Amino acid sequence: MPLVEFIAGWISGAVGLVVGHPMDTVKVRLQTQSTYRGILDCVSKTYRHEGINGFFKGMSFPVLSIAISNSVAFGSYSNALDYLTQSEYTDRSQGNPISLTAVYIAGSFSGATQVVVSAPIDLVKVRLQTQIRTGEKYRGPIHCLAVILKEEGPRGLCRGMGALALRDVPCFGLYFLPYEFFCRFLTEAGKPPGTFAVMVAGGIAGVVTWACATPMDVVKARLQLSGTGGLAYRSVLDCVRVSVREEGLRFFFKGLLLNSIRAFPVNAVTFLSYESLMRTMTSRALD
Repeated sequence: MPLVEFIAGWISGAVGLVVGHPMDTVKVRLQTQSTYRGILDCVSKTYRHEGINGFFKGMSFPVLSIAISNSVAFGSYSNALDYLTQSEYTDRSQGNPISLTAVYIAGSFSGATQVVVSAPIDLVKVRLQTQIRTGEKYRGPIHCLAVILKEEGPRGLCRGMGALALRDVPCFGLYFLPYEFFCRFLTEAGKPPGTFAVMVAGGIAGVVTWACATPMDVVKARLQLSGTGGLAYRSVLDCVRVSVREEGLRFFFKGLLLNSIRAFPVNAVTFLSYESLMRTMTSRALD
């Protein structure tokens, strides 16, 4: 049911985005700017110079467009899983086992499909998040898109897409894998997973995924800001080479703690919202 998945994907994605965006803003700034000594210093300076609104920069565009990327991700996952297992996605909710290998492959496929949709959205988000009040170049998401197209052309909207693909394709497999595993582990055989199981499994899935995704997430963010006033990188490998030379291997782990802290509540809420909405809307559609 594409429409059901679209609606459930938009609402669950928007809820998770609102919950985690302030921490995501701090994470992006730590990864791309060297003016902060740590998480507390970044939080303090952001609040002092920009107020509460500073933590929500770049949120409006992803909230409005998360419908597309989330529905593509969850829809691709469920359809790929159907194809690989020749069963309905809802079979898991009825207690029927699904191969974890199929889960990983389907998850990786969903990561690949949503990269094309999410790359421009993520680019605009990062550009807006890293602005400070005294030197804002973009007045909002639409203006940001217009400026990128004017200064960099259509290819500018794809900046960082390679790093995004290297992050999301394997990590979306990891995203769904621990979720399915822990839902199964925390649920009595033959029964659908309850609220507690979904939230714990979703939270763990988020932590595992972001722990693995952080190194390439740092590279992605730096490539998205390349040529906007800081260092300019020619490619993923060039970004890695320059960053390691200047900062050492620790640059790969910038934002790791914040990503992990943010990941649990955001993904617990996202999966709970998605599962609840899917069950509710599917049952109503069948009535």
